[in-house]
Amino acid sequence: MKRFARLRQALPKPRITIARWITLTTLTAMLFLLLLKGLFSLLLSVWAQPPLLESGVIEKVATVTRILDAAPAAQRSNIARAAGDGTYTVRWVQHHDDAGVPLLVDAEFSQGTPILRALLKRPEARVEVFEPSDMPEYAPERGYAVMIDLSDKSWVLFRATSRSWGLDELPRNLVTLALMLASSLGVALLAARYLAKPLERFAEGARRFGKDFNAPPIPVVGPHDLRQAILAFNGTQAQLKHFLNDRTQMLAAISHDLRAPLTRMRLRAEFIEEAQLQAKLFQDVDEMQAMVDAALAFFRDDARLEPTTVFDLGELLLTVVDDFKDAGVNVGFSGPRRCVYSGRPMGIKRVLVNLIDNAAKYGREPTVELVVTPWQIEISVLDRGPGIAPALQEQVFAPFYRIEGSRNRHTGGVGLGLPAARAIVLEHGGSLTLGNRPDGGLHARVTLPLG
Repeated sequence: MKRFARLRQALPKPRITIARWITLTTLTAMLFLLLLKGLFSLLLSVWAQPPLLESGVIEKVATVTRILDAAPAAQRSNIARAAGDGTYTVRWVQHHDDAGVPLLVDAEFSQGTPILRALLKRPEARVEVFEPSDMPEYAPERGYAVMIDLSDKSWVLFRATSRSWGLDELPRNLVTLALMLASSLGVALLAARYLAKPLERFAEGARRFGKDFNAPPIPVVGPHDLRQAILAFNGTQAQLKHFLNDRTQMLAAISHDLRAPLTRMRLRAEFIEEAQLQAKLFQDVDEMQAMVDAALAFFRDDARLEPTTVFDLGELLLTVVDDFKDAGVNVGFSGPRRCVYSGRPMGIKRVLVNLIDNAAKYGREPTVELVVTPWQIEISVLDRGPGIAPALQEQVFAPFYRIEGSRNRHTGGVGLGLPAARAIVLEHGGSLTLGNRPDGGLHARVTLPLG
């Protein structure tokens, strides 16, 4: 046993790749289906056919035998040939040896003989029943046979090359096809489970990491090349986590270092006696402070580190709308009030607040519409403002880009709200697009996939 174990360890272990697994699965499935076809055909030859006593054959045999027994000897051959119905043949012979069947000591049909004798009304009638295995290999006709003697000691021979009573060929083939289809489906499901499950787990882990940077690594299972892909993905995921943590710490240090000089500049501006110059300097300092804060908030984006959870998106929308109403901004809402969604609620709320705030600042009559379909969620933020020129509808998503003509430039902001909103939506697997309404105003459409 130890030598066998050592030999197994010394032998190279084959790598089960996806290509090899598909090849082996296909070959195994074909061999298994051939085996099942033979097995089903064998079983259906018995299960799909009723017992001889229940098939009505004995009654037919008894009827033909009584007719031949009552007919003159000269007419029996013609009557026997005419009595065959396609499933069996009938032959009248003068002597037993003329039938071409073997002489068997115990060839009597134990269960059917009493019934057959009762139907013939001849308790002493001799009945011999033969199966294909009873026939010699050199016999020209191998099949089922029944020999019954008549009153004058002649014999009537019933032959059937195959047991055709019971279900016809078409129903038997349909039953075989149904069983093979069911077995094929079972084989396919079992064979694909080994490959499909790791792929589904891989895809699910990739989607989860897109929504939650703190998602655990994907289990390394499946064929060799799939395991290598999972290992590479887990390594990339770990590097991204490390990069995000380092970036957060670096930005926190930058934020601290930049605030100190700005504070000193503001304190020194207090000693400037010229009021107009002092006001301009205060304005520049405040603008720099706002830009630094906005930039740090955009690059740090604590909402991206928020874990994914299941929440009511409809309730979140109503909460945001109510918050604007409390601030004196009347925002309309239409759509279902309940909508279960899996994502980062803080990030989604930040997107909604940014879009609604833009609609309220730069337009009129801000409205939010929620549409839920089986495959996606669509949130539309509408206004009656000047809109955005089609050539600029993609440029506004560039960091620090602001429109000077179509939007009010004195409402604040540094041009990072829309880039941050689109980044959050993309991380949820969705899209954020802008478009002008036909009757005037801007239409911001957020699409989030379901499932």
